[in-house]
Amino acid sequence: MDATPGTHDDEPGLPGFPAPAAAVTPYRVLARKYRPKDFDDLIGQGAMVRTLANAFAANRIPQAWMLTGVRGVGKTTTARILARGLNYARADQPDTGPTIAMPELGLHCQAIMESRHMDVLEMDAASHTGIDDVRGIIDGIRYSPVSARYKVYIVDEVHMLSEKAFNAFLKTLEEPPPHAKFVFATTEIRKVPVTILSRCQRFDLRRVEAETLSAHLARICAAEGVSAEEEALAAITRAAEGSVRDALSLLDQAIAHGAGAVTAASVRDMLGLADRGRIVDLFEAVMRGDVPAAFAELRGQYEAGADPAVVMADLAGFTHLVTRLKLVPEAAAANPTLSEVERRRGSDFAAGLSVRVLSRAWQILIKAIPEVQAATRALAAAEMVLVRLAYAADLPTPDEALRQMKAEALQGGVPAASPQRSLPPVQGFAGPAPVPSQVSPQVSPQVSPQVSAQPPEAPPRPALALAGGGGAAARPAPVAQAAPQPAGPRLGRFEDVVALADERRDIGLKTALERDVHLVRFEEGRIEFRLAEGGRPSIANDLARALDLWTGRRWIVALSKDAGAPTLEAHARAATETRHQNAAAHPLVREVLSRFPGAQIIDVRDKAPEAGDGAGMLGEAAPIEAGEDDEP
Repeated sequence: MDATPGTHDDEPGLPGFPAPAAAVTPYRVLARKYRPKDFDDLIGQGAMVRTLANAFAANRIPQAWMLTGVRGVGKTTTARILARGLNYARADQPDTGPTIAMPELGLHCQAIMESRHMDVLEMDAASHTGIDDVRGIIDGIRYSPVSARYKVYIVDEVHMLSEKAFNAFLKTLEEPPPHAKFVFATTEIRKVPVTILSRCQRFDLRRVEAETLSAHLARICAAEGVSAEEEALAAITRAAEGSVRDALSLLDQAIAHGAGAVTAASVRDMLGLADRGRIVDLFEAVMRGDVPAAFAELRGQYEAGADPAVVMADLAGFTHLVTRLKLVPEAAAANPTLSEVERRRGSDFAAGLSVRVLSRAWQILIKAIPEVQAATRALAAAEMVLVRLAYAADLPTPDEALRQMKAEALQGGVPAASPQRSLPPVQGFAGPAPVPSQVSPQVSPQVSPQVSAQPPEAPPRPALALAGGGGAAARPAPVAQAAPQPAGPRLGRFEDVVALADERRDIGLKTALERDVHLVRFEEGRIEFRLAEGGRPSIANDLARALDLWTGRRWIVALSKDAGAPTLEAHARAATETRHQNAAAHPLVREVLSRFPGAQIIDVRDKAPEAGDGAGMLGEAAPIEAGEDDEP
């Protein structure tokens, strides 16, 4: 109908104008539309509900509660329900008292749920952090509630309050008026002062379990008239990580993305996820060591829209799943978010792969995920991770390499060690050293060879000479009295002098003797040496005074111009280098170093076997032994 001339379009209801259209109800997201209204609607928080029910029934109601947990588990919603339960009253029963049983809306329920009740005050501490905001609460708490039973103060994200604001709360929080209650909510409980926590009854809201959350999403889809695949809901549940709000937000997005239908393919496309079956195919390729197949599978997932970092995270998740199925086979039945492919093929992998291989794959993946996320070329970084995985999966574990080398040694593949020379264990090998007629390398994470040497035999014990006879009791013969020894220690060589300086804790003198002294002549009571360049000139006098004191005899210490022997420090370096060369030249050590690229000999030590010890072992690794009596 045409408008009458001279009239205005903004004057509805006038003659000649159409009636205004009915107001359109704004859309409410699922997270708000299906927000719990009472304790029965809360999911996954049974322990807290049971505690509150018992407290209300026994009239043991504290003055303050602290609700903590990750985002989206219902902290603010629980605070409002708690305020509703404290002030619940019906028109026919106005004095029922606090309760958690709220079968219908009471006098104050609707206003509390809509955050517009005069006696239930909500404050966001993230935007009201100062002491002035808390002072407003303290000033108003003195007045009785207008219409409700209690004045309830809900402070969200309470950890954002300043230190002064917290301090201002202390007295009021500990001794509030009888008509006042506080409900605090926070995701950062460690940032709340202990003085505040000690005045509150604390509830830790748990992450909602996957099975419970998946069933909750299915009920909402049924209420909305939306068809949803079980695998799609499982993917949303995994992505939500126990947060109900995150799950409902993702479900809202998935409904819009799928034009009213929630399918597994649409959810994968929306979240940038890879098909779970293709993740299992990728896992199988890298465990076989098939790099071309792994590259092709990763490239296919990338072209289908999957994020390489998410693929690596899913691969790590499947590795963890296979490990759990190996150690706890019934775990598959207890997890409703697993697809049939993951259950069946995961069990097959668990039966065929060792825990060592799975643990190694997990370590590679968990370190690779941040690398892929930070890389400028994410796909290339992910491919290099697959290379590491494929080649690591083909490498033997240390004990498997030992068994293989032992078999080759027994078959003549590796020459047996000479019985006069013991093999230094290589880094990656550890355990008690064998006697010289055995070769016993043991693997450990770092290469550190040790040369095992048999200790010198103890001197024979003196026999007891028996005297007497003819039936007389045998008695030990008298032992000849030893000649008296000098009071001080006997020093037969220069090394004994150095050892005595170490024993007397004269570290400066000991270091100088090892580093700066070229010995020319040594005999009891007399030492001649050449001082190394840069050495301390007073060392001769210092050594003479020290020896006179330590031994109780007079010593002559003189400097000489002769070349003398190398210093003890130089001699030790040369000996160490020789020992390293000898260790590296051993055939079995060469074989170990070739089997473990990047390994190196760190140290070579003489280690005496302990009494009663056999060959050393690490975990289940058996030592390799070869000696004169070994048969090829």
